[in-house]
Amino acid sequence: MMSNLYRLGRYAARRPWRVIGAWLVISALVVAASSAFGQKLEESFGAPGVDSQHATDLLSAAGSDQAGLTAQVVVTPLDGGTTFQNSAAARAALARIQSAAAELPQVLAAGPGNISPDGRVAIIRLQYPVLDKLEPSDLENLKAFGEQARVDSPLRIELGGDLFYAFEEGAPGIAEGVGLAAAIVILLLAFGSIIAMGLPIGMALFGLALGISSLSLMTYLIDIPAWAPVLGSMVGLGVGIDYALIIVTRHREFLGLGMSVQEAAGRAVATAGQAVVFAGGTVVIAILGLAVAGVPFMTAGGVAISLIVLVMVLASLTLLPAFLGLTGHWINRLGIHRRHRSSAPGLGWQRWAGHVSRHAVVYAISATVLLLALAAPVLALKVGTPDEGALPTQRTERRAYDLVAAGFGAGSNGPLVIAIDISKDPNVVQPLADAIKADSGIASVVPPEVNAEAGVATLIAIPTTGPQDDTTMETVKRLRSEVFPAVLDGSPAKAHVGGQVATLADVGQKVNDRLPWFIGAVILLSVLLLTLVFRSIVVPLKAALMNLLSIGASFGVMVMVFQWGWAASLIGLESTVPILPFIPMFMFAVLFGLSMDYEVFLLSRIREEYLLTGDNETSVSNGIASTGRVITSAALIMISVFVSFGLGDDPTAKMFGLGLAVAVLIDATIVRLVLVPAAMKLLGNANWWIPTWLNRLLPTLHLDPHPTFPAPTPTPPPTPLPDDNPALV
Repeated sequence: MMSNLYRLGRYAARRPWRVIGAWLVISALVVAASSAFGQKLEESFGAPGVDSQHATDLLSAAGSDQAGLTAQVVVTPLDGGTTFQNSAAARAALARIQSAAAELPQVLAAGPGNISPDGRVAIIRLQYPVLDKLEPSDLENLKAFGEQARVDSPLRIELGGDLFYAFEEGAPGIAEGVGLAAAIVILLLAFGSIIAMGLPIGMALFGLALGISSLSLMTYLIDIPAWAPVLGSMVGLGVGIDYALIIVTRHREFLGLGMSVQEAAGRAVATAGQAVVFAGGTVVIAILGLAVAGVPFMTAGGVAISLIVLVMVLASLTLLPAFLGLTGHWINRLGIHRRHRSSAPGLGWQRWAGHVSRHAVVYAISATVLLLALAAPVLALKVGTPDEGALPTQRTERRAYDLVAAGFGAGSNGPLVIAIDISKDPNVVQPLADAIKADSGIASVVPPEVNAEAGVATLIAIPTTGPQDDTTMETVKRLRSEVFPAVLDGSPAKAHVGGQVATLADVGQKVNDRLPWFIGAVILLSVLLLTLVFRSIVVPLKAALMNLLSIGASFGVMVMVFQWGWAASLIGLESTVPILPFIPMFMFAVLFGLSMDYEVFLLSRIREEYLLTGDNETSVSNGIASTGRVITSAALIMISVFVSFGLGDDPTAKMFGLGLAVAVLIDATIVRLVLVPAAMKLLGNANWWIPTWLNRLLPTLHLDPHPTFPAPTPTPPPTPLPDDNPALV
């Protein structure tokens, strides 16, 4: 592999315009095809086989309006002393709003304004079609309606409901912009050169644009979820800049040894590029492991993110060396500060590695105890459905939520949609409605809607508790396990609980059931890949264990912040919220892959040194000296990107952003720079042990950079200009 990568890197640096031209042509074709033929990304959160999906399927087959999404227009008189009962003007304004809302595109029905017992709050429930028939523009139409209706109205008007959950997103480009700005600053400090900084940024943006554009074409093969571009951008931007940083750093090292630009690019792609291949492969394997969950939208999301990561790997191996060839020795110019050449640029990191090695037992125990302490709160992790009550008060959804909760009770924000198959027994509807209403967890039941021709009846049940309350989940389980069987015993009729609350709970339960299998599959595949790369049994097992510790610690921090409320205000969280059911699995996939990134980058260099010296302690020290600065810079970039995606109002985005950022911070500091060198010192040459029979079975993929390379022809660099800035590492 190294020989092929070496030739690929040299060719790209020797013929940069051919490679760049090929990328431009491919990108133009993909973007054009996406614009002309791309399909809408799927908006789905269901899972086959669960009870809520049976409810949706039953209602959809019957053509029931209740199968679709809903939105709520919540109104209250601006005058604090006015009620809808004592004000004809307020009632007239409510009627006008209801009439106008019924005329909105895609609105199937606008229910009468239900008025709260105190007469202060009214809800107009808007019924929309099923999710796949809607567009983000439908939400924009609703928002525009709200703005227009507020003009000169005696009523305060707020909006909320499922339509916001499906389509509301942060302002486009803000997260990416903040992350890029932070990455630019970090790269400038790391490289000290504007040109060197621009290469990773340019490559990452190029690859991200191509990867995101291709997703609408992928929908012909698999239903890509609409949220995939957001998470894909988060991961793709981070790994793309990191991969480019690793290769550019190695390229500058070789230039500093007097090699030609083409030779330096070839060797950088062969050495650092091979680490990129295996690191990217590990990320892809981990994320594709989401297929084990058996939830289609998670599998499709994993495919989409993996595609973006693959594009970044290909761009790092081809487009980046073309940029390096085009830049030549100008890569070290346009510096922002002067530095003197150092005979030992990694001396500080080497001293640190030596210090850790001399006190390996103390550092290994201390780091492990710290990680276990951070991971301990995972035992209290509670999954659930964060509702609109967790949003900031400036959001209309939050204000609508508060009005509904105050006027009708918290359960009105999360109604349960119960679908009943009455094709063989139409007489069960009223007894079932009475039994549901009598349950202690149900506040009220809307009169049944019966479609005798389709053989389906629909009941809307309002729980006594809010959507994210554990009691609501218990009510759903009790309806299914006790109330329904008691009424339908001996009857061919079937009843299913649907709605957003039940759907997310069902998906969460399915994910939790598959989580052990998923974790096992990801660890097994990653260990096999690292065994192939490093010809060792101990190193992959140690890497997997340390990754589990860092991921567990990041989950523990999430519990502290989101469930316990520690420092929650610092990230703009106004109340505690449960962790969404599918977030732990998604984050494990992404984090395990990203943790392996740094493991591969560090161990690849350590392995190179070990093959040269045969000395384990020296190889660890030299490996950390060579990669410490790079890993730190790469981690800072990744952290900046992830934090930027958590700056919005959405608690789900905050969970992803904070969780990923904390995990990378822990992994690049406590794990890579403390626990890894300490453990490798204690294990000694056993790090590289592998059974002879297994070594014979595995394909040969050495990380030694020297045997397959021709001797380089030194080429003196051009006379330095006043703003030259030497390679830093």
